[in-house]
This record gives sequence, structure tokens and C-alpha cells, in this order.
Amino acid sequence: MDDTESVATATEHPDDPLAEMTDAELAELVENTISANNVLSNETEMFEKYLKRVEPKEPVIETAQQIQPEQGKGKGRKRLRSRGAPDKLLQLTPEQKCDIAQHETDVLRNEMTKMNDDADKVLDSYKASLEELDLWHAETKKGLYEFDRDICKGAINTRTGDIIAEKVSRFYEDKLRGRDTLIEKLRLKNCTMRVLKRKLTLQLKQKEEMGEVLHEVDFSQLKIENQQYLEKIDEKNQELLRLKLMAGNTLQVLNKYKKKLHILTLDSTQLKTDIASKHEMLTKFNAEIEVVNNERVNAEKRNMTLRQRLADYSVPEVQNYVEIKSDLIELRKTVKSWERKVEVAMMALRSQKQQWKKIWLQDHQGNQTWVT
Repeated sequence: MDDTESVATATEHPDDPLAEMTDAELAELVENTISANNVLSNETEMFEKYLKRVEPKEPVIETAQQIQPEQGKGKGRKRLRSRGAPDKLLQLTPEQKCDIAQHETDVLRNEMTKMNDDADKVLDSYKASLEELDLWHAETKKGLYEFDRDICKGAINTRTGDIIAEKVSRFYEDKLRGRDTLIEKLRLKNCTMRVLKRKLTLQLKQKEEMGEVLHEVDFSQLKIENQQYLEKIDEKNQELLRLKLMAGNTLQVLNKYKKKLHILTLDSTQLKTDIASKHEMLTKFNAEIEVVNNERVNAEKRNMTLRQRLADYSVPEVQNYVEIKSDLIELRKTVKSWERKVEVAMMALRSQKQQWKKIWLQDHQGNQTWVT
């Protein structure tokens, strides 16, 4: 019976729509089918989780009762090819799917909140343990330092080199006394905290009795406001991040221009130094040029004088030259003779001076004898 129906169906639809599709269309159809299957598998998994938490009979019966009238209206439209019709009657409506998804989302949110709370508690306990260990480590270090300072170094007898027992016992007594003081202080603090806890508990009970405690609606309103404020905070954070990025970019550009300005300032200083040195060199060159020009003018004048003298010079005749030369020889002889005469006269002058000096001395001595 089934084979005849399938053959009849095949003869009724001789053209298969899949045969007319291209490879790209078939690939797209396969991808769409896979994504739809993934969505259905996720919905099925969520529905299974939902059924594990609640009684499965009531939703199934309710769903069947809601869907049967809708399925009864379309019986005459299409003939079913298989006998799986009773399974299709148990499909969920979009509203029911949305309710189940919302329920699962709330459950997951509650679980996440509980996990976060548990993690915060564990983290707080770990932080408290770490703080306790840090305090214990600091106290141990301090105790070792004080023991080394007061006992190992400060309680040694200088004469014998042994540790003084009285100082050791006094050190431990001070430590025990300080520990007792700390215990008493912590006990008083614990009592104060208990009194405060009892006072806050009484205030909470009074508020509950007076109806001032926040209800679930108030908490929902506070959650909504908190969500709105969180969104605003996210927006402000995004804007702050954008402004920080802008400030960072601006700072990078500013640093870049500062580096360029520093390089240009160094170049300008170097150029100013070079210009000053060039000006000094130019001044020196101008002074040297002026000196050289003066020397050139003097040299030109001397050259002109020499040229003029050279132009005016005339060679004397031979006879004149011989006569002048003989005159020069005679003059030199005359000069030599006069020089001899002068030497003789000088010698005579010296002898006359010596004689005069003797006469003067004799005269002077005779005058002194006469005075006496």
C-alpha cells in the first residue's frame, strides 16, 4: 500500500524542484537547513532542561489542547505523506517558546548570580586569608628583627660574650604582655561589632514590621534603574575611552611636533652660531682686505717712485766717474788723517787734564794746610 502511494506521488510530481537548482542554490539550501537544524537542536535542548525542572504532563497536555483545534482546521488542505501526524500536534507556539526561553534565561541568570556570589565569598575568604598571612608575615619579620636587635645583639655581655638571661625573659614578658593587650583590644572590638550587629538586626526587624522594607517590585524598579544607570555609565565610559584615545593621539602628535621643534631649535642655534662665526670671519677678511689694500697702495706708490727714479736715472760718463772716484779716495785719506789728528789731540787733552788735576789737588792740599 505504501509503495503504491509513493509511486503515485512520484507520478503526480514528475518534476523534482531540486533537479532544477544549481550547485550554489543547493549549497545555500543545505546551509540554511543546517542552521535551522541547529536552532531546532538548541530549542530542543532548552525544552528538555525545562521539562527536567517542571512536571512534563501539564505543559504537554496544555500544548496538545491548544494545538489540536488549529490543526483540525487545515485537514482538508494537504494530504500527509507519512503517518507522523500525531507528533506534529505537540508543537509549541512562539509565545510558549518565549516563556520557556525567558524561564530558562531567568534560571541561568539566577544560577550565574549565585555562582558570582559564591565566587565573591570564596574570593573574600581568600583575600582575608592573604591579609592574615601578610599580617602574620609582617609580625614574624618584626619579631625576628626585634629579637635580633634586642637579644642577639643587645643582650650580649661584653665581658663574657654570653647572652644575659634577664633581658631574654624581659623580652618575652613584653611580647606576652603586648599579645594580651592585642587580644583584649580585639575582644572589645568583637563585642562592639556584635552590639552593632544586634542593633542593625533590631532596626531591620522594626522596618519589616512597619512595612518600610523594599518589596520585589521595588527591587525590580531598582534593577531597571540600575540597568539604565549602567547603560549610561557604559556610554560615558565609551565616550571617556574615545576622549582618551583622542587625547593619546593628540599627545602623540604634540610629542612629534615637540621633537620637530627641538630639532629645528637646535638647527636654528647651530645656524646662528655659524652666522656669527661667518660674520667674525667676514669682519676679519674685511680688515685684512683693508690692510692689503693699504699695502697695495703703498707698494704702488713705492713702485711708482722707483719707476720714476729708474726712469730719471742716467749713467754718468767714465771720466766723471774716475774723477769722482779719485776725489772720494782723497776725501777718505783726508778723513783718516784728521782722525789721527783728533786722536793725537785727545791724547794731549787727557795728559793736560791729568796735569790739571794734579795741580788742583796740590793747590787744594796747600789751602787746607794754611787753614790749619
